[in-house]
Amino acid sequence: MRDGVLITGISGNLGRTLAKVLHRTERVIGLDRRPFPGKPKDLEVHLIDIRKRKVEDLFRKGDIKALIHMAIVHDPRLAQAEHHSFNVLGTKAVLEYASRYGVEKVVVLSSTNVYGPQPDNDNFLTEESPLLGSQRFPEIRDLVEVDMYAQQYMWKHPKVETAIVRPVHIVGPNVKNAPSTYLRLKYPWTLAGFDPMVQLIHEEDVALALSLALKPGVRGLFNLVGPGELPLSSVLRELGRQPIPVPHMIARPLLNKLFDYRLAGFPGAELDHLQFLCTVDGGRAERELGFRPVYTLRETIRSVLGEVAPRVQRTTAA
Repeated sequence: MRDGVLITGISGNLGRTLAKVLHRTERVIGLDRRPFPGKPKDLEVHLIDIRKRKVEDLFRKGDIKALIHMAIVHDPRLAQAEHHSFNVLGTKAVLEYASRYGVEKVVVLSSTNVYGPQPDNDNFLTEESPLLGSQRFPEIRDLVEVDMYAQQYMWKHPKVETAIVRPVHIVGPNVKNAPSTYLRLKYPWTLAGFDPMVQLIHEEDVALALSLALKPGVRGLFNLVGPGELPLSSVLRELGRQPIPVPHMIARPLLNKLFDYRLAGFPGAELDHLQFLCTVDGGRAERELGFRPVYTLRETIRSVLGEVAPRVQRTTAA
């Protein structure tokens, strides 16, 4: 049996997309605590929590050549202790097994949210920019910790080709994160007097980039951007939304109250993305991964409406 690529978090929307891209050319082994509905017949999926000792058995067999770790949760309603346990302790466990059993390629999915929207951010942040995301949004502290731990792993194990991929806001017909939820609102809030530049990337373009990170010789930190950037007002106009400007002084406490009463899908801290800049430079991924998004900017934006047919899988198969 040929060596395989282990994908943690395979049953999520992005994981399923990545699996369907990779399984044509790779033996794919999936790991998730959730089932994978409609999985390809040749896909091997293990329903195990990444924190369980049974996960070590998958590595002990010695037939895993690469690990793509994307079993990261970001649910602001989840208890912080559970968040930390799954994201940080789970990541440490999986990477420890990868090291112990000689996995030579490790790809970790992070996010540009680790930089954080800040009032004094540069126009285009590089991979060397400080990770300040948790300063104004403590609930993502563990996501920053995962990224930093992956960097430590990269330097501690120089013989392992470790890549950390940080995409901008991921959108698509199947994505249910805060940016996609916000863009699906008919009357989304905006913050009066602010119109920050926004970067979006289609979920299938992210899957394509992760598959490119498996190429021999690829290692390091990679910001992942879509086909361009636009002011938030232009994105909302493209989607036919009717924004409601709200003074920023009252928006946060009001949204927090709505979130507490389950009348909103995200807390007030997320409003920083509607006020401050957090755009990144994706030149390194283009140069070293050979990544260029397949979807156009208009297609990426409108994908949240489910109007754009899949393209990455056909392109990859070609």
